[in-house]
Amino acid sequence: MHFTVVALALSSSFGLAAGSCVPCRDGNWQQLAPIPVSSRQEHTTVALSAETLAILGGVVPDGNFISTTDIMQLYDIPSNTWSSAPSLPLPMNHANVAAVGGRVYLLGGLAVAPDGAWRAIASSWVYDPKDNAWTSISPMPNGTARGSAAMGVRGTSIYLAGGMTTLDVTGGGYQDSVTTVSVYDTTKGTWRTLSQHLPEGRDHAGGAVVGSTFYVLGGRYFGSGGNRDTVLSLQLDDHRATWQSLARMPTARGGVSAATIGTKIYIFGGEGNKAEGSDGVFNETEVFDTASGTWEELRPMRLPRHGTSAVAVNGRIYIPGGGIYEHAGPVNTTDMFCPGH
Repeated sequence: MHFTVVALALSSSFGLAAGSCVPCRDGNWQQLAPIPVSSRQEHTTVALSAETLAILGGVVPDGNFISTTDIMQLYDIPSNTWSSAPSLPLPMNHANVAAVGGRVYLLGGLAVAPDGAWRAIASSWVYDPKDNAWTSISPMPNGTARGSAAMGVRGTSIYLAGGMTTLDVTGGGYQDSVTTVSVYDTTKGTWRTLSQHLPEGRDHAGGAVVGSTFYVLGGRYFGSGGNRDTVLSLQLDDHRATWQSLARMPTARGGVSAATIGTKIYIFGGEGNKAEGSDGVFNETEVFDTASGTWEELRPMRLPRHGTSAVAVNGRIYIPGGGIYEHAGPVNTTDMFCPGH
């Protein structure tokens, strides 16, 4: 896979004064302040609090190409403004990141190897806003390092399913998709690898924990057939449980972003679109109701994207950056989606 990109600044004017609360009507999209410094793709977004989001790592434009970055930035929801934060311990993309107890946990991801490919690293860290610094924590266990895992949080535990260990961006395009399922206990600082591996390798999928169930939605299996429309679930309270297949997504796609509000999991965008004029990117917004086991199609994305990351706060979903062409096309656009009821 070879990346040649032109960065696009599509959010140069958002017309909102600092300190204002951005309005959002049910079912609609709202453009927010663009990401400063650089466009961004293959990053991760988490909510530090009800007022603050963080975006970490990813790739940024570098001439006609892209480079992996260590940038972390914070978005203040009430004022619709951005600020800088301490850089990651090293540049990473497709990082596995979750927020628990007001801290950000960075649990491995992909970094640039000497041969130029993006390869998994096991090293992990935690960022505590009180100290405004990163601290090293237990690395991913041997043989489980990967990036682009589907993730969910339950209590003080972070769940990771699938992911990839290699993405060759030097021209060959090779990547892999793994079945590993891991748990990091943020209280004990320990890792556990579950025996319930995914039934098939998966990367670039949506992930969420709702109640006591871990969900993995869509994504890609590089080994065969590409994009998937599967929805897999695992009951976390039953140690004898295995992964179950649920109602399929209306649109098979990888490179998606997922956010959860209540019992509903929202899936945005993705890549692998074969439709003419799509640039290989999906604009679909679809929601899975875990209570009824059904899907609903919602208003399409204002700007179709893949390789971004969504997070829900107070009933609104925030999506900064992403790529507007298949494989690449990073932008600095930040959008908010208001699902309504």
